[in-house]
Amino acid sequence: MRLSQASLTMSEADIGSGRVLVATDGDRVVGVARVEHDGELGVMFVDPPAMGRGAGRALFEAAAALARRLGARSMPILADPNAAPFYERMGARFVSHAPSDAIPGRTLPLYEYDLAHEETPKETP
Repeated sequence: MRLSQASLTMSEADIGSGRVLVATDGDRVVGVARVEHDGELGVMFVDPPAMGRGAGRALFEAAAALARRLGARSMPILADPNAAPFYERMGARFVSHAPSDAIPGRTLPLYEYDLAHEETPKETP
């Protein structure tokens, strides 16, 4: 996580731009996502105890809607390998492996989500 800190950090400029999305459970933040100017899902993180409760789906749907508003036709996703099944359930398509933006020498699965989808599929339990 220490090596990934820079790529997971949200700047004041990111927050001020309206491209940062936050999922809450009551008054507790349980997830965050950032959509880049080009529509890429730059960051998405859900607190592990909150996984499986809809925060990830809600963040993904909001990120896709924001990417559409930014004019993107697709939303690239450089995914953590553990998150790959989630993105596949959401309808993202595996493209290739690409270099990690945080850890030199590591590759990550690169997905693409077609923003022509009006809604994301519902997760199955």
